[in-house]
Amino acid sequence: VENAAYGVALCAECGMVSSLHATGGGRLVAVACVNGDELPVMPCGRCRQLLWENGGPTMLLRTARGVVPMTEVLPDAFDDGDLAGRS
Repeated sequence: VENAAYGVALCAECGMVSSLHATGGGRLVAVACVNGDELPVMPCGRCRQLLWENGGPTMLLRTARGVVPMTEVLPDAFDDGDLAGRS
């Protein structure tokens, strides 16, 4: 079954986060993902998780409906709190 998100692709968000870590790290505050016509596009599911882990719930994302926090983009997100107590 073919999906809209291709697993072997390297999304721009992955490159952005890799660059963030390669240059000393930090946290993402706001992100805008756009297509070739500079129109907002939503990150795929993997990238939403990546943005959450590097920006947190208050990171802002520009979408077609406006700027929204990650809590609206990825409700009930999985994060390091879900790993607490595991060895």
